[in-house]
Amino acid sequence: MTPVLLTSKDMILAGGLLFSSIVLSLVMSLGLQKALVISAVRMTVQLALTGSMLLLIFDRPSVWLTIAMLVLMFGAASYEVGSRQLVKLTPGWHFGIGGSSTVIGTVIVVLIGLLTALQPHPWYQARTAIPMTGLLLGNVMNAVSLTMNTLLSTISRDRSAIEARLTLGATRAEAMNGSIRQAIRTGLIPTLNQMAAAGIITLPGIMTGQILAGMNPLEAAKYQIVLMSLIVSGNIIGTTLAATLTAARLSDARGRLRLDHLVR
Repeated sequence: MTPVLLTSKDMILAGGLLFSSIVLSLVMSLGLQKALVISAVRMTVQLALTGSMLLLIFDRPSVWLTIAMLVLMFGAASYEVGSRQLVKLTPGWHFGIGGSSTVIGTVIVVLIGLLTALQPHPWYQARTAIPMTGLLLGNVMNAVSLTMNTLLSTISRDRSAIEARLTLGATRAEAMNGSIRQAIRTGLIPTLNQMAAAGIITLPGIMTGQILAGMNPLEAAKYQIVLMSLIVSGNIIGTTLAATLTAARLSDARGRLRLDHLVR
């Protein structure tokens, strides 16, 4: 089955659907029109640039071009995680913690996937490594962002209760473990919902794409199972790191709560 190429009419139709959403926001006074316009423009520009860059990289196979693209993706994800935080860490630690947790969680599962299940030759082949990294990176980024947002907001709100536990002799871990666990669970909720709905309520993106490209549906399902397992593993690694490092930043060596490291 040959993939269907989209025409100019198809792209105009897609633009018309976005425009109708903007009109609906205006009619219903949702106040989303500005965000929709900015997001649509940003999406279009980013995807067009990414497509052009990938064409260049795929046509000129080079490990250095692949690494450069991955570094760009990791840098953008790190910035995105840090900028999403409503409560921030000083001085800019939310970028470092969020970025490093996202990158580490992604790199570990990408390497596992490339070296075991997918096994492209060479293993760093751009046509496999970059799309797979993008898929996993987006999921880990969202999970880490949710986890940090939840933990920072919870500690900021429940500071009195946490300080009381510390005063009564609780260790830093004992005082914050409840907040850490809740933050990690919150970060994983979208992934767990996605897993629970896969196959019955919705066909995941990778499986849908492979079926449309002509792959046997059962083989496409196997690929999706492997990828979902990698996504969950990466998310758990990333969220656990993010929550642990954030909690450590909000306390000192003597176990005292350091809310002076928080800024709104």
